[in-house]
Amino acid sequence: MISSNLTILVLFYSRHGSTRKLAELIAQGVESVPGCDARLRTVPAVSTVTEATAPEVPAEGAPYVELDDLQDCAGLALGSPTRFGNMAAAMKYFWDGTSAQWLSGTLAGKPACVFTSTGSLHGGQESTLLSMMIPLLHHGMMIMGLPYTHPELMTTASGGSPYGASHWSGLDGKKPLSEDEKRLAVALGRRLAETAVKMRSA
Repeated sequence: MISSNLTILVLFYSRHGSTRKLAELIAQGVESVPGCDARLRTVPAVSTVTEATAPEVPAEGAPYVELDDLQDCAGLALGSPTRFGNMAAAMKYFWDGTSAQWLSGTLAGKPACVFTSTGSLHGGQESTLLSMMIPLLHHGMMIMGLPYTHPELMTTASGGSPYGASHWSGLDGKKPLSEDEKRLAVALGRRLAETAVKMRSA
């Protein structure tokens, strides 16, 4: 039986697991909304060897994203660790290959949000979140963040911003998510899914 639920794509890249944990919490928020399913997907790492290819299926974790996932989704949460204040090359490489979807308007009018993690507290979280919005705006997506009705935005001493969910992972990438970071990630996923439902019903 084919599900009539809306699919929300949670697309992320993660090297040490912090961004993946945020993705899983956002997916939890998505699936707290009746009628919505989260689809977790990742992208392969970029190799310095030009002829190297990744296996078709990752050894563990979420499957690799396919362009059909963009077509199928009713909303998108996009996440990447910070690389000098910007998204990681692996995620940028994926978006560089979406010209056909841009031309056909595959993502136009769909809601989207962004999330990131950094090794240092002021390691470019906000610039990474803002820069990840740019390709989504070019695709015609409707960007949303987190409003200050979430009190955690005023109390967090780690990650979390009005631009999207974030995490301060520490230099070794092992710092656990704070309770504020967790609540904001779940809230972002829930808000994205609720918006997708409202847009579909309209």
